[in-house]
Amino acid sequence: MRLLKKIHLLLIAFLVINSLNAQEKPTSTKEVVSGKINGATITINYGSPSVRDREIWGKLVPFNQVWRAGANDATTFEIDKELTVEGSKLPAGKYSFFIIPNDKECIVIFNKEAKQWGAYKYKEKEDQLRVTVKQKVAKSKAEKLVYTMDKNTISLSWDNWIIPVSVK
Repeated sequence: MRLLKKIHLLLIAFLVINSLNAQEKPTSTKEVVSGKINGATITINYGSPSVRDREIWGKLVPFNQVWRAGANDATTFEIDKELTVEGSKLPAGKYSFFIIPNDKECIVIFNKEAKQWGAYKYKEKEDQLRVTVKQKVAKSKAEKLVYTMDKNTISLSWDNWIIPVSVK
């Protein structure tokens, strides 16, 4: 009977250890970038996936389809004052942030439905603003997707692309 208990305990220990090892860290980390442009506070919440030897633009992120501009939940873009984005007014508020990329340009979308999982329930009729920008080829590849802000530009960098958005 004691041998049976020991075997049972060893089996439980083995299953617990295997279960813990199977729970890997998420491959896409949650990130937040915040800053000020023209007196407005801007906060971007996003999931930051890695390239991991995958072909990104036109493959993992298909051309001519709405993309969540990050991983997992849709990226959110929040501002506390009205801003001008690529020459068009964007009222203060919290938006989901999507991109429709293709090989020549990207359509950047600020959608009024801020809380969304990915782009699965995206509705164009909820768009607050759409602007078109030209992506740039980066001098070096960015393994992790990252958003950056400077004086009047917000940029998404990932793999070999930089997608800049003019903000005033």
